[in-house]
Amino acid sequence: MKKLIKNGLFFSGMPDEKAVKKDVLIDGDGRILEIGSSNSFSDEDLEIIDAEGKWIVPGFIDSHTHYDAEVLASPGLKESARHGVTTIILGSCSVSAIYNSAEDTADSFTRVEAIPREVMLPLLEREKSWNTPKEWKAYISKLPLGINIASFIGHSDMRMKAMGIKRSLSDNESATPQEREMMLNMLDDALDEGFIGLSTMDNPWDKMDGDRYWSHKTPSFYASWKERKSLINLLREREAILQGAPNLVTRINALNYMLASAGVFRKPLKTTMIAMMDLIGDRYIYPMVAFGSKAINSLGNANFRMQSPPCPFTVYYDGVDSVMFEEFPSGEALRHLAKELDQRDELINDSQFRDNFKKEIKKKFAPKVWHKDLSKAVIIDCPDASLIGKNFYEIAEETNKHPVDAFLDTIIKYDKKMRWTTTIANDRSEKYKNLYNFKYNLISFSDAGAHLNNMAFYNFPLKMIKIVQDSIVNGNPIMTMEKCIWRLTKEQGDWFDLDCGYLAKGKMADLVILDPENFKNITENVEIAPIQEFDNYERLVNRNEGVVSRVMVGGKTIFKNDVFVDDYGKTKKYGRFLEKVGQQEKQLQKAI
Repeated sequence: MKKLIKNGLFFSGMPDEKAVKKDVLIDGDGRILEIGSSNSFSDEDLEIIDAEGKWIVPGFIDSHTHYDAEVLASPGLKESARHGVTTIILGSCSVSAIYNSAEDTADSFTRVEAIPREVMLPLLEREKSWNTPKEWKAYISKLPLGINIASFIGHSDMRMKAMGIKRSLSDNESATPQEREMMLNMLDDALDEGFIGLSTMDNPWDKMDGDRYWSHKTPSFYASWKERKSLINLLREREAILQGAPNLVTRINALNYMLASAGVFRKPLKTTMIAMMDLIGDRYIYPMVAFGSKAINSLGNANFRMQSPPCPFTVYYDGVDSVMFEEFPSGEALRHLAKELDQRDELINDSQFRDNFKKEIKKKFAPKVWHKDLSKAVIIDCPDASLIGKNFYEIAEETNKHPVDAFLDTIIKYDKKMRWTTTIANDRSEKYKNLYNFKYNLISFSDAGAHLNNMAFYNFPLKMIKIVQDSIVNGNPIMTMEKCIWRLTKEQGDWFDLDCGYLAKGKMADLVILDPENFKNITENVEIAPIQEFDNYERLVNRNEGVVSRVMVGGKTIFKNDVFVDDYGKTKKYGRFLEKVGQQEKQLQKAI
């Protein structure tokens, strides 16, 4: 049955197309038949959706997620869908769930992405019947997807398969010519199936889980850029994308990603790197990254983009169960002993260890993501209720201890029963105008599907919209709302070569109806909700009551007035696997 959305303020996704009141007519196959002035269509034989006082916008795109496991168990991906995200990209940070065994795959994901291994491993053992991109795509396409999915292929995934897990995790072990050729064929096969590119990783924080290779870095870390050369050349030839993260301790090899993107005497390579943020612990990194991005794009003819979350980057942790501790040696030692609590507590009680911890945590000029300022770490849950609401400087003052001693003593006493929070970046709202308008970043970095009880940015598009709308109302606009919507939708769809993020005649009706009267309900608060399909594993989520009036995927309503439609994510399929634009034509030409 055809549908008619009436009287809504219509945003097409174009930055220079002023939003005006329009009607949207959708055919029975979910495509937009017409977009016209209000009351320009007959109401006969139509399902009428009244959008009076509301906004009609393209579905949002989340280009950095780790839903690789969750989509198998809960293909509705509700925590993104409820906030108007209608397209996600998975396979990020070098880890994908394509080529390897269930155990190898789980070990590469669960520690670094803080996904419960006790859930992911049995899930993969039960479901994983594929070993190629083609087989995975066929499996995914049969799921009752709630929203659209696109994917990178992971460099660690390919390297483990080509070299074997042991050699892929060994220092001074390079892939042989035969193994490099095998990885090249794997990447080519993935691109043939419409994968959008390769994700890689150089950050030493990213470590393996499991008993076999605990605390080894993920396979991509061990690959030299010389070893990656043929993969990068193939990406350039196929006009695919390189996604990566530099070494966040030294940061020097961020230049490798920038230079790989350069297009002097060759094609530019679409390259995106995480993440450009206004770090509390390193205020200089944001302007430096911005300068480097601008320089390589302007002078090097590159197609390089950073990824940027548009809101305060606030994290929550239980004890020392935090990837942030991996960035300095004493914290790394604590994380390594996470499974050996007696040994860990013995280490914490060692005076030399404490002295080293104090020296490392106060180094002013060491590169850092976490600010390591214990006065900004606030306890929000603890068996000792008197500690709740206090930071570790306050506790240290009350107990006449050094703040590090107060912190470590609390860890020994309460371990994961003590939950604390801190904001590590994007705390200064006055910097948002520059961040939002910087042309060489992509506004998208949620890590959705990972770090399930450490952070929640599922509603980042709504947060950005609220911040921009508030600035407009206050007479000091960060940008136009049309540009804001474009940055969250069509800009990313175009850059990632995906057919989404834009509302026009003939396009699929992936759209959201927003109620601006309820933007006040978009906050930085987080709540806890279980993932039923993950054995009710609890995770942090966002809620913004009344903001999202309706979400439509393929012209069908999936979410309305804060409630999902019946059987959503269970039997009926709404979303689709999105191939790189033009890939079907290229496959046909290749076959000929």
